[in-house]
Amino acid sequence: MALKKSSEVIRIGFSITESAPDTFTQSRVDLQLNPLDQEVFVIVAADLDPAAPNLIDGQNTQVAMSCSATSKTAFTNLNDSDCIANAVLDVRVSATPGSGVGFTRTSLDSPQGDTPYIAIVATNDFFVQLVGTNNGATKNGFGALWGYRAKADAATYAALVQSEVLSS
Repeated sequence: MALKKSSEVIRIGFSITESAPDTFTQSRVDLQLNPLDQEVFVIVAADLDPAAPNLIDGQNTQVAMSCSATSKTAFTNLNDSDCIANAVLDVRVSATPGSGVGFTRTSLDSPQGDTPYIAIVATNDFFVQLVGTNNGATKNGFGALWGYRAKADAATYAALVQSEVLSS
């Protein structure tokens, strides 16, 4: 794969708020890439920070946030080929009023080991998804991606774009 780095590492921050309580919501984030120059965004780290779920007696609650290279209709898990990162916060309760235990599941900001990048976005944008479960109130989330712009050779660019389009 031939990529030529054309910028230093930059940070792209974003936020999202559910359109209604416990409703899947997606937001598009424009990378302003130049497709004529076969420009891609090489992601080296990601951080997702969903709001805490509510503690409601007798109900398990959850807030799930994900980030993907293509548009989705539901929360994206790491087994999805274009999932960049995800984070899930849960509160599990028992029948005892006021009891609850919080759980956090999140993809690492950066994978362990010697990985040069965690994802490459070849199209002009990426997407952020958020959904709450049993919260009864809208939730929000914040996040950031760190990466750099790069120019791909023609074959690499075509393969990356085709891969993104086919995985949507």
